[in-house]
Amino acid sequence: MTSKATHIQAGYIALNDAAPLIIARECGFAEAEGIDLHLHKETSWATLRDKLAIGLFDVAHLLAPISVAASCKLFPLPLDIVVPMALGLGGNMVTMARSIWDGHAPASGPVSFDAGAAGARLKAMIEDRRARGNPKLRLGAVHPYSAHNYELRYWLAGCGIDPDQDTDIVFLPPSTMPDALRSGALDAFCVGEPWNSAAILDGDGVLLTTKGHIWQNSPDKVLGVRRSFALDQQEAHYALLRALYKAAEWIESPANKEELCRILSAPGYIGLSETRLKPGFNGAIETGLADPERLNMPDFYLPLSRAALFPKESHALWFYSQMVRWGHVELSDDHIARVRASCHPEMLRAALAPLDIALPDTQQDILSAQDIQSPIASDQGLGSLGPDVFFDRIPFDPDALAAYVAGQRVGKN
Repeated sequence: MTSKATHIQAGYIALNDAAPLIIARECGFAEAEGIDLHLHKETSWATLRDKLAIGLFDVAHLLAPISVAASCKLFPLPLDIVVPMALGLGGNMVTMARSIWDGHAPASGPVSFDAGAAGARLKAMIEDRRARGNPKLRLGAVHPYSAHNYELRYWLAGCGIDPDQDTDIVFLPPSTMPDALRSGALDAFCVGEPWNSAAILDGDGVLLTTKGHIWQNSPDKVLGVRRSFALDQQEAHYALLRALYKAAEWIESPANKEELCRILSAPGYIGLSETRLKPGFNGAIETGLADPERLNMPDFYLPLSRAALFPKESHALWFYSQMVRWGHVELSDDHIARVRASCHPEMLRAALAPLDIALPDTQQDILSAQDIQSPIASDQGLGSLGPDVFFDRIPFDPDALAAYVAGQRVGKN
């Protein structure tokens, strides 16, 4: 590290998809770019968000919908950020308490992790509990403005379950989810890895379905950057983006999985055993069941491939559509314009230009339109996208947002 290295303060939550920031520091990618990257582990997304808002952090590992909410000015503290980069695709799942599963499994059909079949099983459980006079299932998500909350709601509603009438959804920090499941405070949760694997391997949880089964190759976290930092220290900002790209490339290599889990298992980072970290990286997902014992999903979490780092307007606008659907914000042209403007792929293009990286030519597309992995139109003519299909196969056109929201409102009733 030279005396001229730029100090960058970065906040993160103990989750597998914080790995690009951690590896950028631990494997020297940040240092090679002249960055002295200081990492600060936070417990809750609200605390991380507020420290970013008041300038204690320059950048942060951030829930993608928080950046959308910030652009709509939904927080008491103004959060003036830009999003130049996403932090991967996939990476979370839905886990149920074993006690709840065992109480209903005999009557609720064969096991399937297909989102439609798993939702039908869950609906049968809910109806069985209602008939017995049992309380509603209490489901955990990590923040009101999270991919977890919106994907959970989308899945439930698509399976004929009203999230607000048939369940209680509560919000807890990710690392507390396994304890909440074990104590009976939660009946199920939707959270990123490694907290599902932790609950399942401890014998407290059973896999219901995954984020990839609900929406294939879907976004989850982004890099939130204070606008003042991005504009005033552009050189350092771009250097950090290059370091994170190189870290994501390192993470995705199968040869580095063992070393990756060893680094993240340190108490200062995620602090769980390598056994609990591995499923979320190698895609051999533990189910908590005898048959099948594991679910093989090589694309469960993608830190780099399929343009995983590219910040797409269509992704941000889908989260906005769900905010409108569930009454979190009004639909307006002003909001749509602000959400579109929150994504800054031009910053990623400028930062990665020296690396000659293939990036999509467009940042907006119709989601749920690709059944298979497809070549992308890119600056360099390389790379691929998708598949990006929702489990109900309903397409989302960002240019027809009002009609999409109106159609989905029927599904809530």
